Parts: sequence; structure tokens; C-alpha cells
Amino acid sequence: MVYDTARTLAQELQNSEEYRRYHALKEAAMENDTTKTLIAEYHRLQFQAQAAAMQGKKDDALLEKLQKIGEVLQFDKNASAYLIAEYQMNRMLSDVYKILAEAIDVDLSALEA
Repeated sequence: MVYDTARTLAQELQNSEEYRRYHALKEAAMENDTTKTLIAEYHRLQFQAQAAAMQGKKDDALLEKLQKIGEVLQFDKNASAYLIAEYQMNRMLSDVYKILAEAIDVDLSALEA
């Protein structure tokens, strides 16, 4: 029953306007090999920065490189639109996770920024 409901939710997410927009913008951004490489590097650096922050560390060189790549990507309308849509999708998924966690009384305080 729970897995069936999860599959239904997954289908609802896949059919959502947010997902369709995200998917279309991702395809447009990834058509350009340079943009695709920059986005992959941006994601890699984001992950490293988040991991460092979770350990209480701050890597200024990493953050500066992340910022510079972000600035370059802002000037590419497809990349910029994709990253905004990606953020919105992640926000929606985070909200759904919070709703589920609250329903079963899971403490998410460690995840709050």
C-alpha cells in the first residue's frame, strides 16, 4: 500500500508543471557541451561545499570557484533558467519530504540551515 502510494506520488511529480518545465530546461541547457561541463562542475563544487559546511569547515578557494562558475552560468540564459528550475524542483521535493517526515514524527532539525 505505501509503495503503491509512493509510485502514485512519483507519477504526480512527473506529471507536474514544475517537473515538465525543469526537464525541458535541462534538455535545452545540456545541448551545449561547454554549458553541460560547467553545470556538472558547478554541481560537483556545490556538493563539496555542502559536505565541508556539514563538517564545520569553510573552504574559501572552493567557494570562490563556485561563485565564479555560477557567475558564468548566469550569463547563459538556458543554464540560468535550468538552475532556477532545478532549485524549484529541489525545494518542492524538500517540502514533500518534510510533509512525510512530519506525518511520522521524524526529527529533521539536523537538516535545517
